[in-house]
Amino acid sequence: MVNIQKVLVFCSLIRTFVQNMERKRPLVSFIITYYQLPVPMLCECIDSILALPLQADEREIIVIDDGSDTSPMNGLLHYGDSIVYVRQKHGGVSVARNTALNMAQGDYIQFVDGDDCLLQDAYAQCLGIIRQHPDAEVVMFDFTHDKETATGAETIQAVSGADLMRTSNLHGAICCCLFHRSVLGQLRFQPGIHYGEDEDFTAQLIIRAEQVYPSHAKAYYYRERSTSAVHQQDSASTDRRLDDTMKVIMHLQQVADTLPYGDRQAMQRRVAQLSMDYLYNTIVLTHSRSKLEECVEQLRQQGLFPLPDKNYSNKYVWFRRMSSTAFGRLMLLRTLPLLKRER
Repeated sequence: MVNIQKVLVFCSLIRTFVQNMERKRPLVSFIITYYQLPVPMLCECIDSILALPLQADEREIIVIDDGSDTSPMNGLLHYGDSIVYVRQKHGGVSVARNTALNMAQGDYIQFVDGDDCLLQDAYAQCLGIIRQHPDAEVVMFDFTHDKETATGAETIQAVSGADLMRTSNLHGAICCCLFHRSVLGQLRFQPGIHYGEDEDFTAQLIIRAEQVYPSHAKAYYYRERSTSAVHQQDSASTDRRLDDTMKVIMHLQQVADTLPYGDRQAMQRRVAQLSMDYLYNTIVLTHSRSKLEECVEQLRQQGLFPLPDKNYSNKYVWFRRMSSTAFGRLMLLRTLPLLKRER
């Protein structure tokens, strides 16, 4: 005969165990990628996360050392159990982020580059959004080069990722997104993409989300360093950057072809924007007419040139018209390198 009392006790223990497991799940997993940086810079990044209004059990900090020549571990010992440190063979930021994604336990994911920081007051607004709106799948925010940026109250309405991408220009920096793990699914970063891995990942992430909260909070401090990959302008780095951009464009175009009509329109807008950036960067980085014509031909072979006749933005309309003719492209070659690029 079944002992009812023992069954009830057992069920109670199981329920308590499940509740404890749920409580132990962090609210946010912060993934910090680190490679060849000064250790004090990494500590500043970690300290900025520890200063956020989160209890110890609400946060998880994962530091991924992507095979630096010297491990920063000795400089991190004082953090104790506050962080998880993982060192792996150098494989690039995409591989490092994928490693951490497979480890992360938090309901939400936040990427932070090891030389950057989160700004306490502004990021607290983003945390407030996910606390106030349990349906929030992605909170998008802005970056700044100024640590003293002021914050202010704002009213934010949720929008679907597809609607957002159809009606506005998407900024591709994944570090400016706080996103729920449920949106991620099997999505991961493409290994081998050295430049533009964010553009590929972020567009696919946003298109999946039904509840996106776009905030104007400047919550991410982006540190400009002359030694960072994005500032390398030697010919080999330039060629790699352009080649990687083309890979991202082609991949997102393939993704667009698999999407329902409305989502496909949204992704095609992003592809058109990236195609414009591809030509723009070719001009300002190479100053080469032959290289520009080579890139135009690459886009043409993929059915992406001339750029789509859409009123995405004034800048887009102007660039599309100029780039559509050989004479216009020559004028762009002569004028764009003289102008300071907008953000």
